[in-house]
Amino acid sequence: MRDVLDEVIRRCSAGESVAIGTVVATFSSAPRAPGASMLVAADGTASGSVSGGCVEGAVYEVGREVLETGKPLLQRYGVSDDDAFAVGLTCGGIIDIYVEKVDLDSFPALLSLAESVHAEVPVAVATVVAHPSLVGARLVIWPDRVEGTIGSDRIDSAVVDDARGLLDVGRTGTLVYGPDGERRGEGLSVFVNSFEPPPRLLVFGAIDFAAAMARLGAYLGYRVTVCDARPVFATTSRFPGAHEVVVDWPHRYLAAEIAAGRVDSRTVVTVLTHDPKFDVPVLEVALRGKLAYVGAMGSRRTHDDRMARLREAGLTESELSTLSSPIGLDLGARTPEETAVSIAAEIIALRWGGKGERLTGMSGRIHGE
Repeated sequence: MRDVLDEVIRRCSAGESVAIGTVVATFSSAPRAPGASMLVAADGTASGSVSGGCVEGAVYEVGREVLETGKPLLQRYGVSDDDAFAVGLTCGGIIDIYVEKVDLDSFPALLSLAESVHAEVPVAVATVVAHPSLVGARLVIWPDRVEGTIGSDRIDSAVVDDARGLLDVGRTGTLVYGPDGERRGEGLSVFVNSFEPPPRLLVFGAIDFAAAMARLGAYLGYRVTVCDARPVFATTSRFPGAHEVVVDWPHRYLAAEIAAGRVDSRTVVTVLTHDPKFDVPVLEVALRGKLAYVGAMGSRRTHDDRMARLREAGLTESELSTLSSPIGLDLGARTPEETAVSIAAEIIALRWGGKGERLTGMSGRIHGE
């Protein structure tokens, strides 16, 4: 629902009801991940996407039906010989889409949910999408409180525990239980939509490459911080694409953020200073921080010198093996913007297990599991 949340709030606050179709499960080469949503309004307008165009027309019609009946529906879309291009996924994947009617009466915690999402407070919505009698029941789950119920203390307890586990790691997906919430069995499917704060991108080095990296990182959904110890260069006017610009020694700033719990296993660090007095101390902290990605800019010669200094600082070969240096994929990049694309491409490839090769020369599925 994150894709269309602002529009949902605008319409529901005006007293309207909307239909929301949400991807709750994917199989094979599905184009959108669980959590992708599409809104259908009573006036016939639509926003958002659940498949990149393949089945939007069919989901739109289901949304219109759900608005009229008020009854939620779980639909599966895949490829069939008869209607692959009409209502199927031409890419060969399969997606399950849950369509429900939403308004402030049926979803009283909606405004609290939106406030938490905008304030970057972790929150999850757990909705029953398959069960003989509980479809549509939901819980809104924060780290410290819960609103709503699914039907019994036993079910609520199991779902809350598991949903908080998904929220902790920033995952969205479907949980399956026995009909009465048993940990083993099936019959009760609960979709957990996690609204975790956006992952962080920390860019060290206030240079032109950092400005391009900040813009691209924000576009990809990261909360971007640019940090440099030189106040004359680390200014908001030079980095309008960043969410914040910090004047501090990089290693000191990163150590403080780790100690305060403001970075996690999704955090990405790019060290663009290629100056040993800055990059070696911050890399020493970053490579011990169990972060999603740590990359450093520099030539082969700079890399060799940097690795020697890091070994002298006591880093192990295992820790050094997680460093992406020289940073980025081989795209032949020259400009700051092209270099930022190269770095972002490497981050995406490592996140999803991509190989960074041309798809035209590969076979098999395009989207990994």
